[in-house]
Amino acid sequence: MPPPTDSVPVINAKPIRLHAAGSLKAALSEVASAYTAETGAPVEAMFGSSGLIRRRLERGELGDIFASADLGNPMTLSHLGLAGPVVLFARNHLCAIVRPGLELTPRTLLTSLLDPSIKLATSTPGADPSGDYAWAMFAKAEAVLPGSRERLEAKALTLTGGPNSPHPPVGRTVYGWHIQEGRSDVFLTYHTAARHVPSELPGATVVELPPELGVAAEYGLTVMENADRAKALPLVLYIMSPPGQRILARHGFAVAGIPDGLHGGG
Repeated sequence: MPPPTDSVPVINAKPIRLHAAGSLKAALSEVASAYTAETGAPVEAMFGSSGLIRRRLERGELGDIFASADLGNPMTLSHLGLAGPVVLFARNHLCAIVRPGLELTPRTLLTSLLDPSIKLATSTPGADPSGDYAWAMFAKAEAVLPGSRERLEAKALTLTGGPNSPHPPVGRTVYGWHIQEGRSDVFLTYHTAARHVPSELPGATVVELPPELGVAAEYGLTVMENADRAKALPLVLYIMSPPGQRILARHGFAVAGIPDGLHGGG
C-alpha cells in the first residue's frame, strides 16, 4: 500500500538554509554534517562575510538561520523585524599572523605595526566583522600611544572580506597567500584562522595581542522570520548542545556550557 500523500521522506525535504560567517566554515560544515547524519534533515550552508550576508538577507534573500561573527549584524536584522532574538553561541579573538623572517612579540607588536616599512593587513570593516575588530584594536592602541589610531587606520590594507576581494587559490588560506605573495607582513585576523597558517607557510608565526590591545569576538545567531521554524530551531539547539559546542571547540572556538568530560573526542 503506498504511503499517504502527505508523507514525504526526509531525504526529499527542503534543506535548512544556514547563512554563516566565513570563519565558521570548517566548524559549521562539520556541525551540519553531524546533524544531518543524526536526524536525516539536510542543511544547505552558505558562507561569507557577515556584513555582506546581512545586507543580502535585508534585501530579501531567503534564509532560515544566520550565524554571524559578531552580535551586531544579526541584531540589526532582529531590530528590523526580519529575525528573532540573537543568541551568543561561540567566541573567538583577534591575533596577528607574522611573515617568516620578521621577529615580533606581543610586547613589540604595536611599535612594529606603526613602522612605515611594515605592511599591515586586515579584513574589510563594515563588510566583515574581522575588520571591525581590527579597528577596535586600533582604538585601544590610541590609549596606549596617542596618535596610533589614525596612523594604523591610514596604513591598514583591507585585503579580504569585501565584495570585490580576491580569492586565494584552491587549498590556500587567504592569509598565507597574501603574506607569501608579499602583500602583507602582518595580518590581523581570528585565532581560529591564524592557527593553520604556520603549517601552510613555514616560518610564519602567530602572535597574540597584549592584554591592553586584546579584542574578543562574540558570535551570534538568529532565526529569520521567514524561516520554517519547525526545521530551523532544532538545528539551532543542536549548535548550542554539547555535541555542537564540542565541534566548535575542536575548531578553536571558545564555547560555554559543555559539561566536564565532554570537551574531548567525537
